[in-house]
Amino acid sequence: MDVDRRSFAWQLPRILRAIRDAHFVAFDLELSGIPSKASHRVKSGAGQSNKQTLQQRYEEAKEAAERYQILQVGLTCVTEDNERSPDLFLPISRLECSYSTGIYITRPYNFFLNPIPEEKLDIERIFSFQSSAVEFIMSYGFPMDVPFRDGVSYLSRQEEGQARQLELERQDKSKIMDITIKDNDLETLSFAAKVRADILKWKNRTTLSPEYLNIAPDGYEFAPFPERGLNGFQKRLVYQILRSEHPELVALPRHGFLQIIPYDKKRENTIKEQKQAAFKEKLSRQTGLRWIIEAMVGGDLSGINVMNFARNSQGQAHWIDLKEFQRDFDELRIKLSSKRTVLIGHNLFMDLIYLYHTFLGILPDQVEDFQQTIHQLFPFIVDTKYLATQNNVDSNAKSGLEELNQEMEKVPVPLIEFHKDHPNYDLRTAHHEAGYDSYLTAKVLIRKSAELESSGTYVDYNPKGLISNSIPKQPSALHMQIDDSVNTVSSSVKSTFHQSQSDKPKKKKVKKDPAQSKFSSAFSHPNLFEALGSQSSHESNDDHDDEAFYTPDEDSKEGYTPPGAMPDKDDLISWTTPPKVKRKAVSSMMPPWDSHFWTHYANRLRVNGTVEGVCVLASGETTEEASLE
Repeated sequence: MDVDRRSFAWQLPRILRAIRDAHFVAFDLELSGIPSKASHRVKSGAGQSNKQTLQQRYEEAKEAAERYQILQVGLTCVTEDNERSPDLFLPISRLECSYSTGIYITRPYNFFLNPIPEEKLDIERIFSFQSSAVEFIMSYGFPMDVPFRDGVSYLSRQEEGQARQLELERQDKSKIMDITIKDNDLETLSFAAKVRADILKWKNRTTLSPEYLNIAPDGYEFAPFPERGLNGFQKRLVYQILRSEHPELVALPRHGFLQIIPYDKKRENTIKEQKQAAFKEKLSRQTGLRWIIEAMVGGDLSGINVMNFARNSQGQAHWIDLKEFQRDFDELRIKLSSKRTVLIGHNLFMDLIYLYHTFLGILPDQVEDFQQTIHQLFPFIVDTKYLATQNNVDSNAKSGLEELNQEMEKVPVPLIEFHKDHPNYDLRTAHHEAGYDSYLTAKVLIRKSAELESSGTYVDYNPKGLISNSIPKQPSALHMQIDDSVNTVSSSVKSTFHQSQSDKPKKKKVKKDPAQSKFSSAFSHPNLFEALGSQSSHESNDDHDDEAFYTPDEDSKEGYTPPGAMPDKDDLISWTTPPKVKRKAVSSMMPPWDSHFWTHYANRLRVNGTVEGVCVLASGETTEEASLE
């Protein structure tokens, strides 16, 4: 679902509810630039064969995040329904699942991000575009004008603090420097003298009227004033005269002129409150997409004004029951404050750096500090690139998002469908669109983790090298509670959705443009770091997975139908033919978050091209030996 600046206010409460109910949230970013290998070689003098340390890689990514811009954010909220029967897809007898069946419902969102602050908060941003990055995303049809024209606004925590400080300084009149008029500035001296004379004449009047004094250009005090009116310098000079010489009077801004009236404390307090309310409203609107990030980290959502929700999907005013909406939103806000989202991404080391800088804070200088900070915000993170490569000694094995998705298409379970309100990617592919890539990431996580868990073999690292350990399968539960350290709600979500999308038209295969293949070798996701080691041969791994799940005895049985092969027509209710594969039965649901399985994969990020090869978030260490907290 595309969300732009007009529909954002209308969609925000729905997105927040989706985050509250999500089993996990997958995310992806499209960027205006990334670190380049060329800049690294110039700085360090290292040859192509040399590897960076994780600290060096972090410093490069940090510098890039502070220079370039997030152009698009993709989020896919996924709910897990253990109670729903998949009868509209395949008969259970043909799935040959090891667990009771259920289904995963996905809600993909795609946001363009507007780098230009819309509100007059005196916030300036300086950002750059990298030619190769722009060329890459445009080769996939990225519309470069949309972020500026229809993008959702945002304000980082740091920028919010800066805006608040500027507003306080504007309200503190004592810090305003007085204007010094030069002796040869005859025009200004004449204007100031006239203002002083008019004020004294008005104060010494013998009648009650007029109750005000208009300070306007000469000759227009009581008549329509010229279009230009008083300039900013003249207005400031009038305020200065009143502040220093007539504190019992105040000036109210009018269109092109100032109106002087007696000071009234009650009125001034009311005006001050109105200004504060208007400022908070501007701040709330400009915060924009950051409200979603705050909801994912249990942040403060009290600054959201529910009046902003009184808009329809086109941004037009729309009636709502304000009291009921406020009550529901308060309940939602309380629940989100006690939850930490399980965050999923693919090759997300750099994405996390950009995400933190754009929305949450100033990046620390040391990678260890960054690891600990991210872990505090997101206690449970899974990198699907790490998930895909950890069981393979060659960490440069095939692990691109598109490749993994093609591999997971061969596995019919766990069952995944789009929510009925999110059919956007049901009939089309959109590679390197952030929303679509976040959906692929969610899909890969669900099916790859179920596949790996079913194999019963996990891989650990020790100081001496790679060791394979067989781990007994953990029993599955229909109603699973996420580990307390993750602080998430129960994953036993009752289905509130009504229609499955079973009768889906077959997707047309799109022939890949050779130009895109050229860019793919330099970017992945897009990420130049993927290109490190891309010259390694992958052929040795092509048959590895099939051998791991192949069962000759089952396949040799008379009448045996492997999972994924076409069943008898009598068994079908609704069917879309998957490719024929030879695999052992795969779990119908992914491992629960409190499973031993995740101690091998959670909070570890694949960082190819570095000495360490991995970034361990939980402990702030940079080796595989660090254990999960």
